[in-house]
Amino acid sequence: MQRPYNILVLCTGNSARSIMGEALFNTLGAGRFKAYSAGSHPTGRVNPYAIEQVRALGYAVEDLRSKSWDEFARPDAPQMDFVVTVCDSAAGEVCPLWPGQPVTAHWGFADPAAIEGTDEEKRAAFASTLRQIRTRVQLFISLPLETLGRMAIENKMRAIGREPL
Repeated sequence: MQRPYNILVLCTGNSARSIMGEALFNTLGAGRFKAYSAGSHPTGRVNPYAIEQVRALGYAVEDLRSKSWDEFARPDAPQMDFVVTVCDSAAGEVCPLWPGQPVTAHWGFADPAAIEGTDEEKRAAFASTLRQIRTRVQLFISLPLETLGRMAIENKMRAIGREPL
């Protein structure tokens, strides 16, 4: 088997959606993917509702942290095969751009951390976002990446991002 594909899930704050994306890729990818997450303007803390969601997946939460994408731009950082942005450009968020040669796509999700309300309403928003991210991650990990060319993979990744949720 070849080395795992490295995938970076980017957002603005790296506190919720990108954290859940990292956990889903690492959990559902079954060793085929090594996922990381980062933010262009990290908040410095992982949202506790995101921690609840990824813990429920059986994902180790002890090492989760909100971090800058600068960590992945250093020469000693893992080389990324794929970069997915998960910010919600429809809500006016500025999505980060990633330099270099990885295959990139945008999968926008509304920010569950922006939800106002009770703890249960916030938990419901995070659970809904996790389900949406899971749907797209499952579509992506089911692709026969080993047999597809770069352009085909990029087209399929971008099409996944356009799938209705």
